[in-house]
Amino acid sequence: MKKIIAFLLAVFSFFGSFTGGIKDAFNVRASFEISPDEEGALLGNISSCMTVWSLEGNPFVNMTVNEDYNVFEFVRYIEVMQCTGGSAGRDLFKNPLDFSVTDDYDFTQLTDNCAGILALGAKPYLKLGSVPLKYTENAVAGADFGTNLYPPDDYDIYYDYIAAVARELVEAFGRDEVLTWRFSVMTEFENADWFKAQSGDPEESCEAYCKLYDYTAQALVDEIGSDVFVGAHAMAVTEGLWDERDFIKHCALGTNYKTGKQGSPLRFLTASYYDTAPGKYTSGMNPVETINHLRKAAEEYGFDNLVYAFDEGRILGSSRGSESDALLSRTVGQTYQAGYDARMAKMLFENGIEYFSAWEYLSDSLADGNPTVSYYVARLASFFEGSRTAKTKRVKNALAFGTEAQAFSAFNSSTDTLRVMAYNFKNSLSYSRKANLNFKINAPRFDGRDVKITAYVIDDNCNWFDEWEQDRKTYGIGSDCFSWSPDDPVIGSTATLSDPAARELYFGELKEKYARCSVLTPIETTAKVGNSTLELSITLEPNAVVFYEITPVN
Repeated sequence: MKKIIAFLLAVFSFFGSFTGGIKDAFNVRASFEISPDEEGALLGNISSCMTVWSLEGNPFVNMTVNEDYNVFEFVRYIEVMQCTGGSAGRDLFKNPLDFSVTDDYDFTQLTDNCAGILALGAKPYLKLGSVPLKYTENAVAGADFGTNLYPPDDYDIYYDYIAAVARELVEAFGRDEVLTWRFSVMTEFENADWFKAQSGDPEESCEAYCKLYDYTAQALVDEIGSDVFVGAHAMAVTEGLWDERDFIKHCALGTNYKTGKQGSPLRFLTASYYDTAPGKYTSGMNPVETINHLRKAAEEYGFDNLVYAFDEGRILGSSRGSESDALLSRTVGQTYQAGYDARMAKMLFENGIEYFSAWEYLSDSLADGNPTVSYYVARLASFFEGSRTAKTKRVKNALAFGTEAQAFSAFNSSTDTLRVMAYNFKNSLSYSRKANLNFKINAPRFDGRDVKITAYVIDDNCNWFDEWEQDRKTYGIGSDCFSWSPDDPVIGSTATLSDPAARELYFGELKEKYARCSVLTPIETTAKVGNSTLELSITLEPNAVVFYEITPVN
């Protein structure tokens, strides 16, 4: 018996001395070869758009901005999902509920907030088309979005309203300025929870939307100019009430309901993309399939140069609060979101998708609070703008089931800068494997030169949310202290963190601590490129992301 015990102790001692090596052996492994001289498509700023629900409450009038984490350093457009109608609070009239008067316009809310958006350095992206209550005799507010579901009774009266909106914008800001803005007609136009004919019939609903689009777009053309940037937002990712491709066909071949001529102006098409929850992808198409579905139809009908993007999305819900499992920002606070966003960024870069609009990036509001991991991914991804894709090939890998270790690279010849993004992702909040990543960069242009390598690693070390999860246990902040999902990082909103005592604790004590926990400190090194080759390696934590910036020293 003693011999057996001694043997077991020896075995345990042997393996214990190699614990680190054993753990490392179970890490995900991947190697990449990068060739900056093999350039591809020119990249834009995929983080250029943010979304707000409406202009009620004048959110952009004297908006407070966190200058340390100013989202407007990379956000170019503010998408206002409902800004000209659909409810008493959004209908732009002196008295929205006086149905006897149809032209008592009051555009103050719209112009004041557009001025505020411009003051922040961004451009308005205005979604028109939600029909004012007084223009529909049997107006019904949808249960999901609280907006009038039905078309106007008189499209000419509706046209006059949109024309007056456009005219007011031109008078307030100048035609040249407004031509740099964007306009859409409705949100998810084939979604019956947003818009439909009063009959609910799919064919009649399609016809009603196409007519609404034609009258809206023509009002913009007549008042702003033929170069106005107007398009439409389809749900697309899953089946709607009717086929969104019928709208594209109408814009190409149909008779315009307003002008009587063939076709309608169309500059862009956007879509929605929502996964159900962390660990549960949507039952519909993936992001690339969603955009390609729209692109294929558009190109079949002769629209060869449209802009494609996502106007909303990411993740619908997670763990449940007292009222709902919905995520206010459609993101989670866990570092999982960093890997998720990097994975999405790679898809956008590689498939000519202009942007993926975000609801929030900071902990308190659109422009204030501590940074989330989504903020860091968005900001660093925006730096790829002006670069061209560099050939990036995964040459070796040892991956666990469901894991994704991937990389994307781009080179900017005007600044002599190579950028690399890599991530270790699995669609699971409980993912626990590290990833050993190696990069061989073929860089004859840097041969014999010293280069500065700046690494930005996005993991729990720059994420305050893991401290917040621990503090919740310490202070007894349970799920009942939240209205919506506790996994959302926008805890400054009462839609997320609703308990008064918990909010007092957060703003009074914890927020300042989290500011220290959320600092991302870049790691700078230098290396000499020999034999036209530079090699890098890194071990990433689960769902972590690294961005490399490589530039010659002289």
